[in-house]
Amino acid sequence: MTTPWNEASKELDEIVASFDQDNVSVDELFDKLARATTLIEELSSRLTETKAKVAELNPRLAAITTNE
Repeated sequence: MTTPWNEASKELDEIVASFDQDNVSVDELFDKLARATTLIEELSSRLTETKAKVAELNPRLAAITTNE
């Protein structure tokens, strides 16, 4: 099951912020880095899918706007 976009993005932001604050122990580092990698892969995949869907819609939108 995929995490909703806003939740995944927020979680990733929180992980990055924890790295910036130097409050990640060595024990937590791998787990947080692994989770961040998973989130980045998921979000990247969804962006690629969305880009492809938008590319499919572009000709239809162009046809609509040129017929007005």
